[in-house]
Parts: sequence; structure tokens; C-alpha cells
Amino acid sequence: MVAAGKLSVVVVMVLVITTISNSVYAKSDTFQDICVADLNNAVKMNGFACKTSFNALDFFFAGLAMPQPTNNMMGSNVTLAEVMQIPGLNTLGVSMARIDFAPGGLNPPHEHPRATEILFVLYGELDVGFITTANVLVSMTIKQGDIFTFPKGLVHFQINNGKVPAASISALNSQNPGREDIAATLFTAMPTVSDSVLSKAFQISYQEVDSIKSMLGGKP
Repeated sequence: MVAAGKLSVVVVMVLVITTISNSVYAKSDTFQDICVADLNNAVKMNGFACKTSFNALDFFFAGLAMPQPTNNMMGSNVTLAEVMQIPGLNTLGVSMARIDFAPGGLNPPHEHPRATEILFVLYGELDVGFITTANVLVSMTIKQGDIFTFPKGLVHFQINNGKVPAASISALNSQNPGREDIAATLFTAMPTVSDSVLSKAFQISYQEVDSIKSMLGGKP
């Protein structure tokens, strides 16, 4: 009887721990219809505090309608439509982006720590891909009307190897997906990542490290 009693206690404890774990790790539901972000509120939290009043403009954004200039080093331009542009997205867990590409334009290798991305080609043709944690490249060419998915947290890229401009629309399952460009993150960080780290990691000289830092706008 004593052994049975101890077993029952263990079973109950396992069930309680499992329930708590599922509650902690499951994506929580919203607790109200809307929570329009008060972007000026000094309170820091996982998201934004709710505004006391709102209107339709808090849920509206016209910024993805038109192509944006691509006359930069990478030949691409990312236009975000996330909570900072659309306060009404706060707590809703979605966002979008438009990416415009010049011929030869690259959206450089990067990752989104908080979101999976699904990309739809508006026009043109893109070579796209992501790299798994086993260092496997998953890549293909996609054209107008095609869709490609980039898993959360994995390094990925898009490049327009065509001779005409291209554009795409992405949807992401976070109001604030975050973005880390691999090269820029390492070579333009402040304080700077030491030349010794970058030189050894990329097997290049200190002079080459400083040259890359300068080209990307970092400090040697």
C-alpha cells in the first residue's frame, strides 16, 4: 500500500509538471480582441503596452504597395510591415515585408530569431535558399507566383540573378521577427568583435578583416 501510494504521488507530480511545461512552452493566446501598441510607453515588456484609444489607422499601412530604391551596395531593399509600422499588430503574432531587387541584387544571408518566413514572388525570378544546422543547403530558383519557406532561426538568402528587377512579399509569424545579417552582425558589431576572432573564424588576415569592416561601415 505504501509503495502504491508513493507511485500515485509520482504519477501526479509527472502530470502536474507536464501540464505546467505545456502551458509555458505553448504559444499563448491573446487575452483581448486587440492591444494596439503604445510605442511611446516607457514600460518594457515582451511586446508593447496597449494604447488607451485607437483608430483604423493603427491597423493600416500602405508601404508595401510601391517598389523601393535598390541603388545600394546589395542591390536590394527590404520594407518592413511589423509592429513598429502597424501598432495594431501588437500581440497578434504576424508581420510582412516587401523585398525589391535590382538585377543582381542580393538580400544577404541572415536569420530571423523569432519567426518562420514564407515568401511569395511578385515578379521576376529569385534564387533562394536556407542552410540547416547540419550544414545542408536547401536551394532552388523560384518565379512569379511561386512560394518558398524559410524555417525559423535558419540562415537564408535571396538573390536576383536575372537581368530585370524582381520583388517579393514575405509573411512572418511574429509581430517583430528580428533580423541578424551574418556579415554585418560580425563585422559591424559595437563594441567591435576582435580581429583575432574574425581572422581565425574566416581564415583571413587582419588586414582583410579591417577591409571588410570598413566596407560594411564598421570600425576597424
